[in-house]
Amino acid sequence: MTQTHGGPPPEAGPPSSRVSVAQDPPGQGSTTAGAHLPALADGVQLLGTAEGSGYREPPALVRRGDGQTLQLTRLLYLVLEAADGSRDLDGIARHASEGSGRLVSAENVRTLMDSQLLPMGLLRLADGTQPEVKKSNPLLGLRFRYIVTDPERTRRITAPFAVLFNPLIVVAVIAAFLAACWWVLMVKGLGSATHEAFAQPALLLLILAVTILSAGFHEFGHAAASRKGGATPGAMGAGLYLLWPAFFTDVTDSYRLGRAGRIRTDLGGLYFNAIVAVAIMALWWATGFDALLLVVVTQILQMVRQLIPLVKYDGYHILADATGVPDLFQRIKPTLLGILPWRWGNPESKVLKPWARAVVTAWVLVTVPVLLFSMVMMVLSLPRLLATGWASTAKQQEQLAASLSAGDFAGVAVRALAMVVVAVPVLGVLYIVVRLLRQLVTGLWQKTRGKLVQRTIAMGAVAVLLAGLAWAWWPDGGTYRPVQAYERGTLGDATRAILPVRDSGALRQGGAGRTVALWPAGAAKPTRDNPQLSMVLVPVGGSPAGASPGTASGPSSPASAPSWVFPFDRPAAPAADGNQALAVNTTDGSVAYSVAFALVWAEDGEPVTSTNEAYAFANCTGCAAVAVGFQVVLVVGQADVIVPQNLSAAANYNCLDCLTYALASQLVLTLDGPLDAAAKQQLEALWAQIADYGRHLQDVPLSEIQATLSGYKEQITSIVKGNSVAGGTSVATSPASAGTSGVPSTVPAAPAVDGPAAVPATAVPGTAPAETAAPAPAGTGAATAPAGQYVEGGQPTSAVNGATPAPTNDAGYGATPVPAPTSSAG
Repeated sequence: MTQTHGGPPPEAGPPSSRVSVAQDPPGQGSTTAGAHLPALADGVQLLGTAEGSGYREPPALVRRGDGQTLQLTRLLYLVLEAADGSRDLDGIARHASEGSGRLVSAENVRTLMDSQLLPMGLLRLADGTQPEVKKSNPLLGLRFRYIVTDPERTRRITAPFAVLFNPLIVVAVIAAFLAACWWVLMVKGLGSATHEAFAQPALLLLILAVTILSAGFHEFGHAAASRKGGATPGAMGAGLYLLWPAFFTDVTDSYRLGRAGRIRTDLGGLYFNAIVAVAIMALWWATGFDALLLVVVTQILQMVRQLIPLVKYDGYHILADATGVPDLFQRIKPTLLGILPWRWGNPESKVLKPWARAVVTAWVLVTVPVLLFSMVMMVLSLPRLLATGWASTAKQQEQLAASLSAGDFAGVAVRALAMVVVAVPVLGVLYIVVRLLRQLVTGLWQKTRGKLVQRTIAMGAVAVLLAGLAWAWWPDGGTYRPVQAYERGTLGDATRAILPVRDSGALRQGGAGRTVALWPAGAAKPTRDNPQLSMVLVPVGGSPAGASPGTASGPSSPASAPSWVFPFDRPAAPAADGNQALAVNTTDGSVAYSVAFALVWAEDGEPVTSTNEAYAFANCTGCAAVAVGFQVVLVVGQADVIVPQNLSAAANYNCLDCLTYALASQLVLTLDGPLDAAAKQQLEALWAQIADYGRHLQDVPLSEIQATLSGYKEQITSIVKGNSVAGGTSVATSPASAGTSGVPSTVPAAPAVDGPAAVPATAVPGTAPAETAAPAPAGTGAATAPAGQYVEGGQPTSAVNGATPAPTNDAGYGATPVPAPTSSAG
């Protein structure tokens, strides 16, 4: 908060706070007639016509002795200009007629003075005494002002700083500031600064002191910028704005300046914040204290806050001076009324220039909803805010007592300041809420004076409002509850606080609700004040768009994908060179198979990142889900990147008497060159056999699948090895066939638990790592060739719940009855 502007609208009429005007006895004429010559009240300054105004007819500006700035019409300003204590009504009328170009009589002057200028406190009363006026007290105004320096002292102490607005100095400071911001926020970071500051409370006090002093120095910027433009700054001091203490500088005299001079005055405070940041960076360079960098961040935050144009910070004054509309809040009502179609022709809607009216309208349409929403949320969140403030104050009091007993006076000061920081916004919110209610009631009471029906309706509306507040603030066990760390506090949460959504009985991500939880016997249960972290599995309603489960090759694919009810995301679809088997079963008493076999060739040095996946998930009773993924990757020639992945996962969710079985088996071999014709023919014949095996895999017992696939891998390896041996190369084979020391990787799934309230269990995906054998020595006279690479998935990943039915001849790919349990899959 930096400036003191404001006044009534351009077409000035009687202000909201009138004063009593002395009346002459009957028969003696007006209060301005007779021997009394009209004269300005003490302290009234005529500032002239506003330059760069956004009004079609620029208003004239006048400043009262109490610092209030008023906008007057040209005629009122001419009358006030002539009221110098030496002219009578006729002389003032002649001056007004010459200046306005129209005939003004002495009676017109008397009417204007009695109805306009005297009530506004701009003229002395008939007896020569000073008028008593009440300064406007808007809700968003600065309150509890305390003058620190009078205008004369302000002018004297800020004069040396005007030189800082030299263009060369300004460019250098801005460049240094931008460089400092980039380095602190993007390169250095604030981790060490924060640690150092909080490890030493004295540094926190130093940072706070420098931040407060920089806020005062911010006001020096406004005053110095005003002097640079040729205006005279006024008093400087402090007060309370909204919820926080704020400094201010009276720069009303800057209205004498043009648009560029006023905007420079508005930006002067931000410029001095940049100077502070650059100076702190120089101090850090000299001392190396990282905690000083937090001051740079506080300057940035101050500047961002000051640029908000919704309330009377610097951003508000920049917008007002750029548009030439000194008091934007006075334009809210005319702007909102001017939007109504039947008021488009109203003269009040056309007092602004078209471009200024467009800017002001956009500002009003943003500011009014934001302020209304903020006020509603302030009222509704008051109980939580009070409870949070009380709990925080109690905690800080305990820490203050501990610091005091330990003799840590710096810690005592930090805790005391923390208590003040907590108390100020809470008290500020209370003050604003009480003031809003008081203004609403008194305003409606005064406006409905003498109107019984309207007053009855207005007071009935007030009663309904008070009843709503009583309902919102009534203590019901959770109303006055401190804000907890686990609460999000998003805009959606705030909206639901105003318009609560009816509980549908189902939990959803990011929402609140009720559910039944099992807690270990003898363990301390979590409470609202002492929560404990836990995981809640929430079924997802419906399948994601475009997702479908992996299916087996062959004609046995299911007609439609089952709904996705599991508390984790569906596996992503495989890549172009990937292979995925995804078996999902949600039908009671059935078996679901998914089989995916793939032969992949990698040539021309392309990266080998093939992925082989097998996933089996079940959410049913007396059912089974079987997924088998088998992939052979043949790398021909040199490849710089070979990173295959072999993944499997099996999970039972809310499953009873069910089996999930996932087997991922992958073979990766490297070849020096293409296979010869005989080897290709053997490989094609073998792969046709493997494909036929996959199409009838549902007829094979689970216990035989892995052994059969291992046999196929041995045959493929033999074919490739035979071709390579003919070419004089050595080949690394699988651990089973070649007797190498590699051990297959096995990741078993956690079994689900029987019982009516079964706990869902999920399996950890298992990955079979690739193993690289060392090159074997070549035979006599043969060239040494690169070793082959071989990857093999280990034991199948499975999740078993109770007695598990073994899929036999009765099990089809889709949903079919399950035979009686005969064995357990392990």
